[in-house]
Amino acid sequence: MATIGELVLGLKTIRTVGDTGMEVTDIQLDSRKADKGCLFVAMRGNTVDGHQFIDKAIGLGAGAVLCEVLPEQLTDGVTYIQVPDCEDVVGTVATRFFGNPTDKLKLVGVTGTNGKTTIATLLYNMFRKMGYKTGLLSTVCNYIDGEPIPADHTTPDAVTLNRLLGRMADEGCKYVFMECSSHAIVQKRIGGLKYAGGIFTNLTRDHLDYHKTVTYSLRSICDFKGRLLESGFDGMLLEINGREVFLKFIGKFNASNLLAVYGTAVNLGRDPMEVLTVMSTLVPVNGRFDAIRSPKGFTAIVDYAHTPDALTNVLTTIVDVLDGKGQIITVVGAGGNRDKGKRPLMAKESVKYSDRVIITSDNPRFEEPQDIINDMLAGLTRDDMQKVISIADRREAIRTACMMAEKGDVILVAGKGHEDYQEIKGVKHHFDDHEVIRDCF
Repeated sequence: MATIGELVLGLKTIRTVGDTGMEVTDIQLDSRKADKGCLFVAMRGNTVDGHQFIDKAIGLGAGAVLCEVLPEQLTDGVTYIQVPDCEDVVGTVATRFFGNPTDKLKLVGVTGTNGKTTIATLLYNMFRKMGYKTGLLSTVCNYIDGEPIPADHTTPDAVTLNRLLGRMADEGCKYVFMECSSHAIVQKRIGGLKYAGGIFTNLTRDHLDYHKTVTYSLRSICDFKGRLLESGFDGMLLEINGREVFLKFIGKFNASNLLAVYGTAVNLGRDPMEVLTVMSTLVPVNGRFDAIRSPKGFTAIVDYAHTPDALTNVLTTIVDVLDGKGQIITVVGAGGNRDKGKRPLMAKESVKYSDRVIITSDNPRFEEPQDIINDMLAGLTRDDMQKVISIADRREAIRTACMMAEKGDVILVAGKGHEDYQEIKGVKHHFDDHEVIRDCF
């Protein structure tokens, strides 16, 4: 525990009312979880303003409130700290409350457009195989060494994040690998944390003036240079800084991800040969370019690709590996209540690299599946439509693709990857692309 004065020491405050020597028992952003002696932080969200729930939190026992606007009526015995922006300070307050966990472990963040989950998860698996207690904070699941902790967001809120990091430090984790989404960085969820290093994926040249210390590439001179020697649907032969290694991964984008993993491990002090040896035992992350072989001789690939750029990366990889020896059948949809502008682009990219495309439902959420499909079809020309059919039922769409496929073909089922549900009208129904494909087989 810590006192309120210790938690806000040195932070910019506007006004303090009450006893700053009061000991805080917990920190909560959700008023429903407030209890005796906790500090309630009144965050302004996109849809809900925490200031509306200050009285509720106090009613449940909160002994202190961190807010931007003081309530008109102050409650006796409650300490109020008014600050210009709660988002600016909550990370620092949380990391202090949970004992500054990043002073006790090495935290590495992964940010960028694509590859965050793969890189963070492979590093987590690698360092565990090397014998270290390791933590993972990712889209798919959080792990405290081997213990899974369900993940709701790419990067948790600052309090949840520090609570997890505090547990990781207490349980002896030496390394933690963490996905850092752009949203999380802008919303300052990682405020107050100390990073041993960061990995940037998909950098272009205009970023290099800022990010100068680790470079990795398949195409240019850099610190960690890779060359893809052979590639198939069972894996790749990759040369890294002059050493060859066979890896159970497919495609150039995974070669880049593996270079990032290699470079990070070496920069954290691991022996290069040990790193290559352990890398050769790693397997793809669930839902990231998962290849499933059919008894009929075709391959189905399940991938989380749900943006135009990610679809292009996956499809061009399949094109490269197939080398004209089979057809590509793509099953793809788009999520409801999300960026509508990407829908026609995703359809266009799918048609560009595929022989046949089945437009279907993803997670429609509160939209009608056919409306989403129509938005996707709007991006296609009359010629494009010669390749395309639409089937709103995702299960039927996957079955149809499996019936179309012949020996040597590849089916890409894109968009959901590791997810084992389909979200419809606020309800998550069990649905796993892997299971549906295996049922078809």
